[in-house]
Amino acid sequence: RNIDVVLFDKTGTLTRGEFGIDAIIPATDVNEAEVLQYAASVNSHSEHPLARAMVEEAKKRNIALLEVKSFERIPGKGAKGELGIRNQELRILVGSISLMEDYHIVIEERLRKQVGGYERQGKTTIWIASQSLIPNSKFIIHGFITFADVIREESREAINSLRAMGIKTAMITGDSEDVAKWVAEELGIDEYFARVLPEQKSEKVKELQNRGLKVVMVGDGVNDAPALTQADVGIAIGAGTNVAIESAGIILVRNDPRDIPKIIRLSRLTYTKMIQNLFWATGYNIIAIPLAAGVLAFKGIF
Repeated sequence: RNIDVVLFDKTGTLTRGEFGIDAIIPATDVNEAEVLQYAASVNSHSEHPLARAMVEEAKKRNIALLEVKSFERIPGKGAKGELGIRNQELRILVGSISLMEDYHIVIEERLRKQVGGYERQGKTTIWIASQSLIPNSKFIIHGFITFADVIREESREAINSLRAMGIKTAMITGDSEDVAKWVAEELGIDEYFARVLPEQKSEKVKELQNRGLKVVMVGDGVNDAPALTQADVGIAIGAGTNVAIESAGIILVRNDPRDIPKIIRLSRLTYTKMIQNLFWATGYNIIAIPLAAGVLAFKGIF
């Protein structure tokens, strides 16, 4: 009832988390189908929503997935694996700009500007790069894929309700600054944290708490579990993972953020009712117990 700020995880909470491929932009001599083939093949073993979107799009286009070796998921950044392409073994990276930066891959300014245009529209970008397994080979950027995720109308209503109750809102996401800013502006969110790695989410909760704020964290993924535990109140979306549900104090059975203002309102009303009950019970007992003890017996009242 005394909550100051509600911190939402973006994907799957404020947005539907049902990503669809918006555009595939090749950057080298490969075509759209090859860019998608590399990305989907590497992600064929991943459960991430973006990975599933790539695999589903490849199936729709009847693009054969290649066998991936040495698959590795890089939390909050993407994935890598090895593919046999045109009689050579290539190490493929599929992930965010942060992953490309980790491998010191140079991205042309032309491509950065192109991506910036998509991200200002709230789209999420995934880069695809390859490196020959021959020693001293450099990574080559093959292109990027943009994804569109739909903002829930229910999220808009939930944010407006919280604002009317005098509660601030914040958002946390692994997406780029542009995407986070777009979603925050669309929904009227007071503050956002962009490009946050999974292990950093609980740190952002602590950052808010260090300002003297009482924090509700709302999430649905396995990456949200530490943040749900760290928050003053953890709320798991019922459709989320078991780990998130186990870590939370409150579980929303419906996958609907509009239930969050209802929880806070219910808590405030419950507290008010408790105070009323205490007032009437105390008032009654102050009068009734002395009477029962015979305080007015000298007047013949028993």
